[in-house]
Amino acid sequence: MTTSSPLTVLVAGATGSVGRLVVAESIAHGHTTRALVRDAAKARRVLPAEAELVVADVTDPGSLKAAVTDADAVVLTLGSDGGAHSSPENVDYGGVRNILSALADRAPRIVLMTAIGITSRSTGYGHLLDWKRRSERLVRASGLPYTIVRPGWFDMNGPDEHRPLFLQGDTRRTGTPADGVIARQQIAQVLVQALTAPQAVGRTFELVAENGEALEDLDALFAALTPDAPGALDGTGDEENMPLDREPAHVRADLDALRDRTGTP
Repeated sequence: MTTSSPLTVLVAGATGSVGRLVVAESIAHGHTTRALVRDAAKARRVLPAEAELVVADVTDPGSLKAAVTDADAVVLTLGSDGGAHSSPENVDYGGVRNILSALADRAPRIVLMTAIGITSRSTGYGHLLDWKRRSERLVRASGLPYTIVRPGWFDMNGPDEHRPLFLQGDTRRTGTPADGVIARQQIAQVLVQALTAPQAVGRTFELVAENGEALEDLDALFAALTPDAPGALDGTGDEENMPLDREPAHVRADLDALRDRTGTP
């Protein structure tokens, strides 16, 4: 297992069902862990006492400066609830854009959680997956060191289904648990280990479980992944079915702004 000096880790989506496990996992790895929350009282009820709380809202860019200050790494586990304030565009996409913008000239490690089947272009999720895919493109365009993890269906594992399997190309796109399942705790483990694994940088992959025992050391799995092509907007092997010239104008503008700031092609 790759080890390094403790980091200051910011977790966005920290009170969500995966985010709170990421906070605990990060603390267990010895990292100073900062939880970005909207409601401090609620957060204190669900997060470990060791977590540092910073009150901010990912849909409000002006509130994020203190949250990102001095962060060595950022884990993004954002998820919308479908309300007007918390739509996929505002949270799953806009939240990622706003945090990347707030970083200014800082260059922390970025680990983004999205979802398996993200390239399906299915309308069954109300375009949720399209906005998550656009958030991936923002991260790749940022020029920052990143890992993008696309987990399968949460906590639907069988009793002997614990061995992590990393896939690429997003070929499982039925929109059902047949695409793959994974425990939330294992998602948190992968997200946190990706922060310090050199082999994880620049990789995008789907995360599911297969029959077998859990692994403590994921370095070999990270090392076996194919890196994303330099300058590419999509992950390695992804179907090219979201043409950039057909994207909303503001999405193209967001990508251009990130590329201009970082000099990314």
